[in-house]
Amino acid sequence: MAISRLPTNNLRVRRILEQSARLICQYGFEATSMQQIADACGLTKAGIYHYVKTKEGLLVAIMHYGMDLFEEEVYRQVVNIQDPVERLRMTMIRNIKLTLSRKEVAIILNENRAMSRSALRDLNVRRRQYVTLLESAFREAIERRQIRPIDPTVAAFSFLGITLWTPNLYRADGRLSMQQLAETAFDQFFHGLALN
Repeated sequence: MAISRLPTNNLRVRRILEQSARLICQYGFEATSMQQIADACGLTKAGIYHYVKTKEGLLVAIMHYGMDLFEEEVYRQVVNIQDPVERLRMTMIRNIKLTLSRKEVAIILNENRAMSRSALRDLNVRRRQYVTLLESAFREAIERRQIRPIDPTVAAFSFLGITLWTPNLYRADGRLSMQQLAETAFDQFFHGLALN
């Protein structure tokens, strides 16, 4: 079962991906050993290598699992929202909350350097779907005169910058809840786009 996409309906596979993601987020990809991962999963290294051929293969599998979670918990939940600004609002809020709660999604943001070009190309095809969703929503909002005219691609990447950086500001014991942080990030971003 050597993979870049593991069968995530298998509980053991999900546990391996989730434990690996937790360790990689904590220590970084290079500093996390396969032995640490095996220990965290209650397996031998050989047990881990039953599922993946290489450490990079494990990272690729985690990233695809993170994209699966994103598609399920963000993309599919917002894609049919009719109002483009509301679609963007829910996208940002759901994405921030997902990134805060799931290490598999956080890894997508931070560990690209450890991947081969071909693995990154495959992942970027999936990421492109997200950028397209954002560009489309910005275009619609401009056409409806809900926001001022801007370049939809620049807006999409600015949106992503805020969405993907904001989770770094969150503290579980801080004064803002996940929801409040996500709502504040959205309000600050869109205040600059509002029509006068």
